[in-house]
Amino acid sequence: MHRSLNKMAEQVEEPVDNNSNDKVNNGSTESNRNWNNNNNNDEENKDKKKNVDPELFSCLLQPVTSDSDPDYIGIRRLLLYRKAESGVRRRLDWRCNGKGYASYRNYIRRPRNWDGLPSHQSTPGNSGRWLQSTTPPSHLFEVDSWTSSRDLRSTNLPSTHRTSFSSTASDNDSLRRQGAEPAYSFVGMHCIFDQCKAAVTVLKFGHMSSDLLAYGASDGTLTVCLVSDPPSVIKKLEGHSKDVTGQVKINDRKVLPDFDFSSNNQYIASASMDKTVRVWELSKGICIRVIYGVSSQLCIRFHPVNNNFLSVGNANREITVFNFSTGRIINKLVFDDKVTSMDHDHTGHLIFCGDAQGCVYSTSMDSHTGALSRSHRYRSSGKSKYPVTTVQYRSFSLLAGGPVLLTCTQDGSLSFYSVALEIKGYLTLRCSLKLAPRVHSIRASFCPLLSLEKGEYIVAGSEDSNVYFYDLTRPKHTCVNKLQGHRFPVGDVAWNHGENLLATSDLYGIVIVWKREKTSQDKYKR
Repeated sequence: MHRSLNKMAEQVEEPVDNNSNDKVNNGSTESNRNWNNNNNNDEENKDKKKNVDPELFSCLLQPVTSDSDPDYIGIRRLLLYRKAESGVRRRLDWRCNGKGYASYRNYIRRPRNWDGLPSHQSTPGNSGRWLQSTTPPSHLFEVDSWTSSRDLRSTNLPSTHRTSFSSTASDNDSLRRQGAEPAYSFVGMHCIFDQCKAAVTVLKFGHMSSDLLAYGASDGTLTVCLVSDPPSVIKKLEGHSKDVTGQVKINDRKVLPDFDFSSNNQYIASASMDKTVRVWELSKGICIRVIYGVSSQLCIRFHPVNNNFLSVGNANREITVFNFSTGRIINKLVFDDKVTSMDHDHTGHLIFCGDAQGCVYSTSMDSHTGALSRSHRYRSSGKSKYPVTTVQYRSFSLLAGGPVLLTCTQDGSLSFYSVALEIKGYLTLRCSLKLAPRVHSIRASFCPLLSLEKGEYIVAGSEDSNVYFYDLTRPKHTCVNKLQGHRFPVGDVAWNHGENLLATSDLYGIVIVWKREKTSQDKYKR
């Protein structure tokens, strides 16, 4: 046994002894080569990382197929190339000072004049121009949801982690700069309508129209006019026995009814204090249908997708869905108080409404059956309850990163929410502005002009007879411009589709159409 083990050891040792020097030398040269190759690969990888070519990604994302259009492929690749290149530059500009994704997200959504604005304290991982308010948003508003908790947990809500801010300003708040915001400068009055002898408190431009304007007065009349050169009144609709925009007292405060254009601008539906809803055919100037209710009709909207649905809020604490063709009731939903204002989202699946106690509701609506179901309620925690005079939805805002909602109450409180469509219209308060309390019901509106590039601008009337423009993202000096021309309180404001005309009305019956000054960026809007 001992001899056999020795022989085996000799057999194992013999090849090691004979080739050990050669293998060691070969191994050292191979390791040196591998080390050199690794160094060369590292340097090449570094060079490749430094010289990232977005054109490669644009070609991969938009390949050429046999049936593809060469012009479309070229334009698509150019857009993808620019998008990739801008993203790389933004990430290179960002200094990650121990902050997380929320900080970078707010950084890339910053306004253009971010660096020129004064700095504010922010928490790590959550910095941005949305400033922290002294009172948490949860204390400002109480939220009641009729959505199951499982739906809330299953949906990612990054927007709810942002901070919000609130500010206080008077109507005659001094402008921050010398002169007005360039995008909101006006060359003067385009035209004036003074035929009405009663207060004009609601006015609207037609859908997708730049020259069709209608306004309602407290004497029960609706006036339809064209603002194109030369301006003219084309129809005067009479039939309501009481105010179309008449004044009804709710909790000793006045609110205003409403009217709305159909999507093709062939019809107008008007709500009145005489408990009726009337449908007017504009081409003939006649009333083609009268729908009788049991209480004052306060707000009205056509469905944005199915124009056969007509939603009406009334003083009986209801939203009623009517069939436009037959006038029959399809569905109704009861709320906590009188429904004073409403608006649809762009899909038609949601209705946002406000009541006489200052609550804002998100309501789901079936576009096929007209079925309604209440989803969320937002209540102000203040002691005083004021009617909601404005509820306006906008499909996108760059600063909020999605759809937004603007509300205005009679005490002068303006609130700006982001909307989570995936959770049945869940609202998150982004910012708020407190103006002077109003005696009359005065409406506000989004400013569409360039608001996706700078801030969140709104325009509102005032009881000092001026029209004010505000930037909700500024904690101080929020007023950026004002228009002077009325002699009585301005009740309503409206933009046309071309965004070059602004219509305002006062309680003396005067309607002024203002013409906006053209800027160098107008040619890029379309």
